[in-house]
Amino acid sequence: MKKVLFVILILILVLSGIVLVNTLTFTSRQLDVAEQPMPDYDYEEAAYRLGEAVRIPTISTEDTTLRDVAAFEAFIRFAERTYPLVHRQLEREIVNGYSLLFTWPGTDASLDPWLLMGHYDVVPVEPSSVANWDYDPFGGVIADGYIWGRGTLDDKITVMGVFEAVEWLLAEGLEPKRTLQLAFGHDEEIGGEKGAKAIASLLESRGVRLAMVLDEGGLVIEGEMPGIDAPVAMIGTSEKGYLNLELIAEDEGGHSSMPPSITASGRIARAVARLQENPMPASLSAGAPMFSYLVPEMGFGQRLALGNTWLFGPVIRKQLEASPSTNAIIRTTTAPTMLAGSQKPNVLPSRATAVVNFRLLPGDDMESVVRHVERSIDDPLVVVEPMGAFSPASPVSDTETPAFDLLHRSIKGFYPQAYIAPYLVMGATDARHFTGISDQVFRFMPVQIHNDDLVRLHGTNERVSVQGYARSIAFYRHLIMEIENL
Repeated sequence: MKKVLFVILILILVLSGIVLVNTLTFTSRQLDVAEQPMPDYDYEEAAYRLGEAVRIPTISTEDTTLRDVAAFEAFIRFAERTYPLVHRQLEREIVNGYSLLFTWPGTDASLDPWLLMGHYDVVPVEPSSVANWDYDPFGGVIADGYIWGRGTLDDKITVMGVFEAVEWLLAEGLEPKRTLQLAFGHDEEIGGEKGAKAIASLLESRGVRLAMVLDEGGLVIEGEMPGIDAPVAMIGTSEKGYLNLELIAEDEGGHSSMPPSITASGRIARAVARLQENPMPASLSAGAPMFSYLVPEMGFGQRLALGNTWLFGPVIRKQLEASPSTNAIIRTTTAPTMLAGSQKPNVLPSRATAVVNFRLLPGDDMESVVRHVERSIDDPLVVVEPMGAFSPASPVSDTETPAFDLLHRSIKGFYPQAYIAPYLVMGATDARHFTGISDQVFRFMPVQIHNDDLVRLHGTNERVSVQGYARSIAFYRHLIMEIENL
């Protein structure tokens, strides 16, 4: 018995030693960078110009026949008028009528070009929500220290910020060594097929290989990460895939006074319930790059747990599953979004359907999701069919590269209090269309907001602070000048 207790004690000591070593060997991955001063510029006028852009309602809807063509044409004319140096000194191409591609030739043609991108289309404003806006959603009002309106965060801020920075540098006479290309899509909110994807295909057909791509994506967010008191600058290194599956059940229909034991609607309802009760498996691997940057900045308890996922993995997963935002980091998510059955309350449906939206982790694909769905539903009378376009999860860009290091340093210079961290973007961006012509595709928008303000994206009272927009312009200017060091 004493020998058994002795062996157990030794095992406990060894286990404790491993846990302690793993915890203590965490070292900070944050670079020590001097704060960048804000250069002199008329940022108030720049804010006014962003307000002007917001007033042009470049709204994307799934039914493209409803597009207000005049608004998109007006935005292009507005850009021409507002940024004359960009349009005189850079080569401009209009792709599929409304998307814009600019080329600023560098002095060294041997260097691969790089790309700054964004989109100027916006999502609609729900009519029922208009009364809840503090200011006209398409008024571009500047009040209370903010620029208000649809597109101030998603994503006219990026397009206008890049325009401002390039116009500024052209006025200063900058001649870049590395060619810079600008891509501004017109249909990102509905998939980017005619905009960014077409631009990427055009560049690929010309044999272009991009040294780096920077699109919208992560922000500098306060109050988002448990255990971290400082803001966190989230750089998207990949994004989840997108898949819709339609569940279909058919029956004879008839009068509701003589129903079968389970109707087509009931069969679909049961299938949806089973899917929600059986989510896709969780994995901590997708969050590992983010944790490697943030865990060293946490307290001892968090470092101990997250530094030893081999031991505390089940506990960590349970905690992450408790919140929708963190649950999305660790699994392919399942979201039933549309249900349809009979058109009348007293008629049995001959056909009932449900649409389920999945956001895929890297490593999951359409086949694995369909297998999971069919196994979870366990009903041969429910047909599972892919619906609409499928977008796989994008490749993960490496963080151990000069390109990521350049982004890290540039962000730290303008947001010195923030911790930098790579992460997996939950939604879809136009950046995914460029992964075939660049290994270094990142998603970051240089704006600092509070976690509570995330609901303003695609929501009510979208806004950006005037100071925040000023800092984003200065960031883009700095990044363009620093790219020579890549």
